[in-house]
Amino acid sequence: MENHRSDATLLTQNLIRIDSTDPGAYEKNIAEYIFNRLSSLPVPVIKKEVLPGRYNIMAKIKGEIDDPALVYICHMDTVTIGDGWTTDPLGAEVINGSIYGRGACDMKSGLACALSAFSAMAKEAASGKIPRHSFVFIGTVDEEDFMRGVEDVIREGWVTEKSFILDTEPTNGQIQVAHKGRTWFEVTVTGVTAHASTPWKGADAIAAMAEIISSIRRRIGECPSHEDLGISTVTFGQIEGGYRPYVVPDQCKVWIDMRLVPPTDTAAAISIVEQAIREAAVAVPGITASYEITGDRPFIEKDESSYLLKALKAAAEETTGKTVPVSYFPGYTDTAVIAGKLHNPNCMSYGPGDLELAHKPDEFVPCEDILRCEEVLTRLARSILF
Repeated sequence: MENHRSDATLLTQNLIRIDSTDPGAYEKNIAEYIFNRLSSLPVPVIKKEVLPGRYNIMAKIKGEIDDPALVYICHMDTVTIGDGWTTDPLGAEVINGSIYGRGACDMKSGLACALSAFSAMAKEAASGKIPRHSFVFIGTVDEEDFMRGVEDVIREGWVTEKSFILDTEPTNGQIQVAHKGRTWFEVTVTGVTAHASTPWKGADAIAAMAEIISSIRRRIGECPSHEDLGISTVTFGQIEGGYRPYVVPDQCKVWIDMRLVPPTDTAAAISIVEQAIREAAVAVPGITASYEITGDRPFIEKDESSYLLKALKAAAEETTGKTVPVSYFPGYTDTAVIAGKLHNPNCMSYGPGDLELAHKPDEFVPCEDILRCEEVLTRLARSILF
C-alpha cells in the first residue's frame, strides 16, 4: 500500500498544477492527463465530449456482474482561483504536512485517491483475478457550474439506479449520504416609471421586490426542520434594477437560491414565491411580477439499508480504527444529481479535506487525509470486487 499512498499524494500535486478552473481554463488539459494515465492500464477508456472541448472520462474494469457496478465519480473542474492567496494557487506546495493549491480539497486530492484505487484494482484484475462486480472510474466536467457533466453521464447510461456510486468530495472524515434540495428562482418585477418627486404616479419595482424578498425569507424561516438535514434556507444572491435615484424604477430582478429539507420541496417553494408576489401586488399597486425556475434538485435522504453505506463504513472503520460518523453533505454533488434523477439509494460522498476550506484562498488538504482516503477507497473496492 505504501507505493499507492505515495502515488496519491504525488498525483494530487500533479493535478493541482493543471489549471482546470471553471470558468477559466476548463477541463481539457486535465482530462487529457487523466485519459493518458488510464490508457496505460489494461482497461478500455472512453473520452466523451459534453461541451466544446470539455470531455467526460470513463474507464471500466469488467466484472462477472456488470450491474450493479462500483463507480467512483469525481469532477475535474475547480472554481476560479480568485484573490487573496499567500501561496502559488497552482504550485501544489507542501507546507507543514499539507498540500496547498486551488482544488487541493475540492477535489483533486479525492480525484487522485480514486484514480490510485482504480489503478490498483486494474492491476489486480490483470493478474488473473476476476472481479465479482465491474468497477468504473468517471471524471466529469462542469460540476462547479451547471453539472452538465453528470447529466451526460446519466444520459449515456454510465450509471444506473442499481450502481454503487461514490464521489470523493471533502467530507472531513465523515461519510455524507444526504443532501438538501436546491431550487433556484429568477423573479422579475415590472413597474411604471415616474419622477421621484411624484412617486404615486408610478409603481416602484424595487419596493415591490423588497416586499417579495421579505415575504419569502420569512416563510422559508417558518418551514419545518429535518432531523438529519437541519433547516431550509434562502439566499438572494444577486439583484438588479432601476436607472437613477430620482426615477421610480420600472424593473427589478433577483436571483434566489433555496436549500430545502423535507417536507419542503420545490412545489412548496413555488407556493411561497407565488404568495409573495400576490402580496407585493397589493402592497405596491401597478406592478406585475413573474418567476422562472432555473434549477431544481430534490433533497436526498439517508437510506440506512444502503449496501454501499454499510460497505464504506466498514472499510473506513477498519482503516481508521474509529467509529466513522454518517452525516449530510451541505452542498450538492454529482452523486446527489444521480440519486435524485435515478432514485438510487447507493450514492454518497467520502473524500479527503474539509469543505470549509474549498473555494477559498490558500485552499489546502492534509497529506494524512489523502493517505487515509486512498486506503479506504482501495479497501472498499477490494471488498466489493474480490
